[in-house]
Amino acid sequence: MTKRLLDANASDFVTMTPRQIVEGIRLSEGRIVAAEINAAAPPLIDKVSNPELAASMGADLVLLNFYDVTAPQVFGFPNENSPSESKIFGRFPFGLGVTINQVKAWIGRPVGLNLEPIEDPEALTSSGRLATVENARLALEQGADFLAITGNPHTGVTMQGICRSAAAIRAALGDRIAIFAGKMHTAGVSGAAMDAEEIRRLAGDGADGILLPAPGTVPGMTVEAARALIEVAHSLNLLAMNTVGTSQEGASISTIEQLALWSKMSGADIHHLGDAGTLGIAVPENIYAWSMALRGRRHTWHRMASSLRR
Repeated sequence: MTKRLLDANASDFVTMTPRQIVEGIRLSEGRIVAAEINAAAPPLIDKVSNPELAASMGADLVLLNFYDVTAPQVFGFPNENSPSESKIFGRFPFGLGVTINQVKAWIGRPVGLNLEPIEDPEALTSSGRLATVENARLALEQGADFLAITGNPHTGVTMQGICRSAAAIRAALGDRIAIFAGKMHTAGVSGAAMDAEEIRRLAGDGADGILLPAPGTVPGMTVEAARALIEVAHSLNLLAMNTVGTSQEGASISTIEQLALWSKMSGADIHHLGDAGTLGIAVPENIYAWSMALRGRRHTWHRMASSLRR
């Protein structure tokens, strides 16, 4: 029997397959928190990485942005060739050579990464972040539990490109990795982030879930608008991840609590906070407030306090 992700501990995550993770999210009834981390940004405080900080505040899932599968790096972790570097006060280790596998071992949570189907050469910063089959295969080898096929601001990523990438990666990797696809904002393309027909196409392309802007984060995304799209996704057996990718992850706690309740009212299965609270991570107190609003103290404190030995 699949365990609710809400109740799972580190030892459960080690053995869960991508299918079990997806089903465990579904069974958690809209109470899963995802925190996005910019893997290339310095941590907020010395001697601890941002993925560790997000996990300590109650994140169930960690999503790495700007992680390059051809040159792995997670800032704040000791370099692979200099494990003592993180003990030096006031210095931020660059985490060179650190892969998702090490992040998972340290935080005891499922970890994924963003891959982007960028078509404009001027918007491309690294080929190791493109949403290609080869990069997805490398991500899987490096420990990724899930992929978010999406676009950062100004990249010009389109839903057509997202759908093509999702289909190609699913065909190549099968069920060995979970795939979420969609937009957290328009990524520099005019018009709505996503419509019902594009959700239907993603279902046919093999996605496990969609990414949508959370209500109140992009113009026109109301609870009603989000609810209509999420109902389409659920009718196709897709999960829905509402995302805050508009720097509102750095807003006041009262704003975060309001966004969380609107997100839950829309029916989402996963509630995501982006990586731009300052630079690289949501304001840590906001991750905690987000979790508290979505599921209260009992589940928030369990996720914060549960030992890696459980």
